[in-house]
Amino acid sequence: MMSKAIVIGSGFGGLALAIRLQAAGIPTLILEQRDKPGGRAYVYQDQGFTFDAGPTVITDPSAIEELFTLAGKRLDDYVELMPVTPFYRLCWESGKVFDYDNDQAHLEEQIGQFNPADVEGYRRFLDYSQAVFKEGYLKLGTVPFLSFRDMVRAGPQLARLQAWRSVYSMVAKFVEDDHLRQAFSFHSLLVGGNPFATSSIYTLIHALEREWGVWFPRGGTGALVQGMVKLFKDLGGEIEFNAEVTQLEAEGNTLKAVKLADGRRIDASAVASNADVVHTYEKLLGHHPVGAKRSTSLKRKRMSNSLFVLYFGLDHHHEQLAHHTVCFGPRYKELIDDIFNSDALAEDFSLYLHAPCVTDPSLAPPGCGSYYVLAPVPHLGTADLDWEVEGPRLRERIFDYLEAHYMPGLRDQLVTHRMFTPFDFRDQLGAHQGSAFSIEPILTQSAWFRPHNRDSRIANLYLVGAGTHPGAGVPGVIGSAKATAGLMVEQLSP
Repeated sequence: MMSKAIVIGSGFGGLALAIRLQAAGIPTLILEQRDKPGGRAYVYQDQGFTFDAGPTVITDPSAIEELFTLAGKRLDDYVELMPVTPFYRLCWESGKVFDYDNDQAHLEEQIGQFNPADVEGYRRFLDYSQAVFKEGYLKLGTVPFLSFRDMVRAGPQLARLQAWRSVYSMVAKFVEDDHLRQAFSFHSLLVGGNPFATSSIYTLIHALEREWGVWFPRGGTGALVQGMVKLFKDLGGEIEFNAEVTQLEAEGNTLKAVKLADGRRIDASAVASNADVVHTYEKLLGHHPVGAKRSTSLKRKRMSNSLFVLYFGLDHHHEQLAHHTVCFGPRYKELIDDIFNSDALAEDFSLYLHAPCVTDPSLAPPGCGSYYVLAPVPHLGTADLDWEVEGPRLRERIFDYLEAHYMPGLRDQLVTHRMFTPFDFRDQLGAHQGSAFSIEPILTQSAWFRPHNRDSRIANLYLVGAGTHPGAGVPGVIGSAKATAGLMVEQLSP
């Protein structure tokens, strides 16, 4: 009997990889340390409320659909994706509002109300974003960068697109109004990138959303996770929960097996880790010279920010809200600078507010609403804060703010709530320094400069997920699975 390919972790990247391997005829086992699949896309249920823990913006349905198609199945038979309109509602304390959607005429009309000169500038920005999307996402997003030559080959296109510039500086080149500069540059924060430092390649997110729209699965992101798990099992794949991998066992530079916390040892022909990359090399392979060396160098890299997330259920449905609302605080550049560089928590914040019952009322009891709100905060290496103390304090400030600006009556309507802090990213998800998105997506940590989809020294160790190429975000980790699967199928196919 051929020993299995093992995938550690069942986040979107791990699931997408396992589906691809199983569909290619490679027997695959997923080992998940938590009691449910999903990784960052975990689901909490409480008093009739359903809370998606993590990603709630689904932007490239074609990448998800491809997984079902190559398995000879139809996505629609497993999960229903519903369009979200507007994509986001962007709000400022001045009372200004921008409904960001896929209707060019409506967008231009709103842009004209902010600044008539920016209508033409926006058209040029969209052209630029589409050019980057073609090069950076369609061509390079699922290609593994295993050698520096791959990077050199991509160099001329990246240079032509001025990849060394930041997202914000590129947006500012086309658009004058300060609100609009924020509206078209905040996207990199969705993948853990500082708009003032992240490569302008990440402006492709704008074109990606305009290309395919923004979607939400009926039943929540968790329903998409369950659909992928069902597909994997329908193909004959195996998944185990409460199965914590504690060590990768190697003979020389070849992995032979994985060891579990319960004492078991499972032979493996290849191992792909969807766990945090620092955790993979330091905790699972730290006893091996390659693991020790890699973890030391990874710890020198810049990690992306962390998040403070509040999940809450209300006995009231706030129908005035959009599905996705971005609540900009009084400062933009200064706040982002604090999030990425300051050792203290800022007095102000910007928030992302998720109100899924706008699209799918089934996520809360009748007449009620499920919500979550998140604030980007420094990771533990930037600000060594005690979140046992800071968490409840920040929770009260955020509830006060939402009640005053967006959700009147919130405190009286509160049925249940829970917090997820940088401590939880560190302790529950094994994220280095509590980073929410792994290695920060600056140019010198992108493509070939990220940890590779296949380790260059240990030939049957692979990485998938946010810490490898191309990076964080649902399309990113599903793209990483395609890049990694190509390499594994090449190695493991009989």
